[in-house]
Amino acid sequence: MAQDEPGKSKVQTRLVIRNIGLLLSGDLEKPILDSDTVVAVDGKITAVGKEKDVASDGATLVIDAKGTTLSPGLIDSHVHPVAGDWTPRQNQIGWIDSYLHGGVTAMISAGEVHTPGRPKDVVGLKAMAIFAQRAFAAFRPGGVRIHAGAPVIEHGMVEEDFKDLAAAGVTMLGEVGLGSVKDGATARQMVAWARKFGIQSTIHTGGPSIPGSSLIDKDIVLAADADVIGHINGGHTALPDDQIVTLCEKSTRALEVVHNGNERAALLTLRTAKELKQLDRVILGTDSPAGSGVQPLGILRMISMLASLGEIPAEIAVCFATGNTAKIRKLDCGMIAVGRPATFAMIDKAQHSAGKTVLESIQRGDLPGIGMMIVDGVISTQRSRNTPPATSAPEIVQA
Repeated sequence: MAQDEPGKSKVQTRLVIRNIGLLLSGDLEKPILDSDTVVAVDGKITAVGKEKDVASDGATLVIDAKGTTLSPGLIDSHVHPVAGDWTPRQNQIGWIDSYLHGGVTAMISAGEVHTPGRPKDVVGLKAMAIFAQRAFAAFRPGGVRIHAGAPVIEHGMVEEDFKDLAAAGVTMLGEVGLGSVKDGATARQMVAWARKFGIQSTIHTGGPSIPGSSLIDKDIVLAADADVIGHINGGHTALPDDQIVTLCEKSTRALEVVHNGNERAALLTLRTAKELKQLDRVILGTDSPAGSGVQPLGILRMISMLASLGEIPAEIAVCFATGNTAKIRKLDCGMIAVGRPATFAMIDKAQHSAGKTVLESIQRGDLPGIGMMIVDGVISTQRSRNTPPATSAPEIVQA
């Protein structure tokens, strides 16, 4: 392979997005930025501000936002990938690319549990996790980044197993409770081993979801002390109200609310977190593919549902699926700020929505329309094939 000539640098890509009507930062502390221009070099944001104050010369790609809204790409905190863009759960191909058309640019695996013949011995489960981590690190349909390789813990695992997994690049566990470890004491020990080596954990919450899973109640969740209380609103069956409230009050861990769960329980979780002044703990997932199918618009639907029925501002609901998740999951995406990846969803109110603005339309329960998706400074798609059509859409003015 030819070497670069000495002293000759690679040509930089320079993206400029101008004429932004509304900029959603993804940051709960300041969800709306008073800015209309974003500049990115080689896929990283270098400037956010007013056009008159931002150096935008030398652009290799210029996008006129046409007054539409710029948001960070959405993060799905709870998916179950298996092999590439195929899921045996619904025998469907292309599901990840379809989620991109729903605004999702990053996914977190809660375990590759739908893999046919999933090994449950220690050697096998470690091998499968490492394989999944490697495969999905190299496979990005539409640019979507899939953080996978999440082993489901089983009896017989020892501390050295978690050390080995971490050394191989595994950074997360699959849902605690989907394997043979279902008691709080054993789960707590293994979660602690994982945490010692930098591996994050999620616990199944609620009734059984697949054959082999079991009821995981509040006592087991509190005893295990996993980093994320997975689908606190059930996946699908939720715990009783008093147990959900207790988890919100007695634990300090992330409260994951999912599309494929109990909507009433989701609203209870949101209301309790709001009363506790702990909205920073709320993150969103779909818990899909699942028995109820594949939901390309699942995260958008959760944002709209929580904003409209949970009585919180739409821009705050967006943070649940962007900056909140990024902070809790230790990702560099999810917020629009200098140094972050130039990964965006460009949205507008859907045509004929009763809302006068995109935020008002979401507040009323409507889904926004996606006009363009950008991942790492590169356009991945223009008008979404899945959302309702956006009233206005960005235009490429220089490429």
